Amino acid sequence: MGSESKRGGKRGKGRGVSRRAVLIGGGAVVLGVGVLAQDELRRAWWKLPGMAKPRKEGELDHLGAEWTAASRANWRLADRPDDYRIDRVIIHVVQGSYPTALRVFKNPGHGAATHYVVRKDGHVAQMIRELDVAFHAGNRSYNERSIGIEHEGFVDRPAGFTDAMYRGSAQLTAGICVRYDIPADREHIIGHVEVPGTDHTDPGPHWDWNRYLALVRKALPTARVAAQSKAAQSEASAR
Repeated sequence: MGSESKRGGKRGKGRGVSRRAVLIGGGAVVLGVGVLAQDELRRAWWKLPGMAKPRKEGELDHLGAEWTAASRANWRLADRPDDYRIDRVIIHVVQGSYPTALRVFKNPGHGAATHYVVRKDGHVAQMIRELDVAFHAGNRSYNERSIGIEHEGFVDRPAGFTDAMYRGSAQLTAGICVRYDIPADREHIIGHVEVPGTDHTDPGPHWDWNRYLALVRKALPTARVAAQSKAAQSEASAR
């Protein structure tokens, strides 16, 4: 039982909180705050002058993509994977056409955009750099840890999920998996519907996950060769 002294009663025989306990507890709080501060510092150090990765307007992460920038209001500047680890690819379906997706993601009032949009013929548009956080998942943690890929079409029209679109998207996802060491499986390549807290249903019941993952895995060797070639070119240009 606790003390009754605050009510003017007699102090009980139970032991109060010792000075040692207060010190230990206080130390734990300080340690916890210190860990949180270190985590925030790790995620913010790149904002110091001269520390951020070099950026070029229109620079692409996926070879062959077309750059068309999303509104700055629909994404957040970051320095991934140094500040946030990337371990998910999230598959979306736009519920509309390719031009509609581009137009909406360029609208600052929309408040959302994906890193990529894939057209029915397999053509890929990149709208946000992979190192930056796109507002696409409806969940801050998943935004920070993922790459979002939008696909032209509708969840209830499976005919719109063409072979060319599956292949173009799979090659894109394979490259992302190689760049960030993401396993090509259903735990790490997920639908928007699987993001906690979302009310979205895409890519819907007609998205062929078995087919898609098989194509991603088939594209991995080529993606690895491309990544090695790009790394060699970067190293040579830095000399």
